[in-house]
Amino acid sequence: MLNIEQFRYGTDNFAYIIHGKEQAMAIDAGAWKEILSFIKQKNLSLKIVTNTHSHYDHTSGNDHLIEKTGSDFLNSAILPDNHKMIIDGETVVLYRTPGHTDDSVCFHTGNLLITGDTLFNGTIGNCFSGNQKNFYLSIKRLMSLPDETIIYAGHDYIVDSLAFSRHLEPDNKDIEFFCKAHSSDIIIHSNLAEERRINPYLRFNEESIINILRKNNLPYATEWERWSSLMSIE
Repeated sequence: MLNIEQFRYGTDNFAYIIHGKEQAMAIDAGAWKEILSFIKQKNLSLKIVTNTHSHYDHTSGNDHLIEKTGSDFLNSAILPDNHKMIIDGETVVLYRTPGHTDDSVCFHTGNLLITGDTLFNGTIGNCFSGNQKNFYLSIKRLMSLPDETIIYAGHDYIVDSLAFSRHLEPDNKDIEFFCKAHSSDIIIHSNLAEERRINPYLRFNEESIINILRKNNLPYATEWERWSSLMSIE
């Protein structure tokens, strides 16, 4: 089983290292100085540098790491769905998850899922691609993963995300349970079981969300209508 290390950089960005005992891969490595320090401390060989999508706030550390470590750059934008990478004999799988951008991907190994700006803790990303149908299908794909899947997102938006969830569902006690359970966390994360209880964008089939759509005179007859209507609420 591979391990994960989270690095904060900028205002709210996260970079990640997935590693075993000898090898590592860097994802969205804006915190390149901290990553270099970490791999030196752990005596790791950085094998791969890659990204969840091509926005510059996620790619800014690529050249620095490649130059200083000689690692390979994998352009995730052109890799096929379910592309497999091997780190210390363990498999990391790339999922194509268009929506936030056309080239958005997630990385999955064991119960770890690095989601970039597709799925955040408590919310989802903006649909900058303009293709809501693709985004809907990508979220549905991630929703099919096991409850114990741990979400490591591209940004720390959790305070604003939970504020919106409270506004939308003021009687949802699971939001407060989540806040208490994670109040002392240093690493920002959640699992899919929690997301299914607090994240409205994973709950578009729940009666409470359907009631909100009904009260706002928004279409809700089909799953696609519920998703589209929920995405229109500000």
